[in-house]
Amino acid sequence: MRPYLPTTLIPLLLSTALAADSKPVKPCQIYNPANGNFYDLNTMTVPPLLDHKKQHKDDRTESWHARGYDYDKNFTMNFCAPVIEHLEDVVGISDDLAKNVSAFYKLDGKTYSIGQASLEPIFRGRKLIMNYTDGSPCDEATKDLRARKLKDDDDDDENDDDRDDKKKDHKYTAARRKSTLISFICDHDSLAPKAHVSFIGASPDECTYFFEARSIAACGGVIDPQQTLGPGGVFGVIFLIAAVVYLLGGIAYQRTVMHQRGWRQLPNYNLWAGIFGFAHDMFVILFSSCARLLPQRRGYNQLPTSSRGRGSREEENGLIDQYDDDM
Repeated sequence: MRPYLPTTLIPLLLSTALAADSKPVKPCQIYNPANGNFYDLNTMTVPPLLDHKKQHKDDRTESWHARGYDYDKNFTMNFCAPVIEHLEDVVGISDDLAKNVSAFYKLDGKTYSIGQASLEPIFRGRKLIMNYTDGSPCDEATKDLRARKLKDDDDDDENDDDRDDKKKDHKYTAARRKSTLISFICDHDSLAPKAHVSFIGASPDECTYFFEARSIAACGGVIDPQQTLGPGGVFGVIFLIAAVVYLLGGIAYQRTVMHQRGWRQLPNYNLWAGIFGFAHDMFVILFSSCARLLPQRRGYNQLPTSSRGRGSREEENGLIDQYDDDM
């Protein structure tokens, strides 16, 4: 049996819907399959100022700050974007890479980067974290700490060469750069700013820094705004499904029960035919009315006729006299 035309549209609609659901997420967005929540950290980003002016009253004029308190450093950072401060002469970082620094601190008049911007948050267990890497090179404390460790190991091995240890030590310290690890924690306090950053601590060699960022963005949502429909889209899908069911059900009834063929298979054919006929008549009336408003060609006007279909003799004589005068 040849399938009905409306029936063949269902697979097409389904494939279109599946294709719409397969859109990739934007940067700094992540979906957690464990709880079904969607997280968007872009709301925590401090956008750069245009012409050094605030576009909205709530716009920040500087990046997020974290105080070190008993630690001898204070930190500045941004999320999902570089810091909006202009950085120059960053230790161990070229001018081009300095434009992408997402966290830094200043000490003794020098600026140290603790990581480049990252757009990929990850879940480690139930913790939402983000890692900034490729900061400034680790300082001499790292070299001294590593050297002491290698010296202790050499005491148990008399066959080691001290020169090889120095080469390994130099290679180790040259490859290490400062990095940052941020843990995001849900905060439902609507009166708080978009983010509250706290310094947790640093590794003994001061190469890795740990922070905690509290924000409502870390609470997640049950839906992905990029992969779901809005209110208008939901209403449109419901209307489309209802129209397809009405059309298929009506065609099946008219074809099997009423034995109709052609256009008469449509449900309520007489009703729709009357509506289209009325619309056609209204179009003709409006078109003819508009045509009468157009300027007509100049010439002799049509003679008015009496109730018997004959023109007035006086008007005929007047028209003849007018013609003679023109001649």
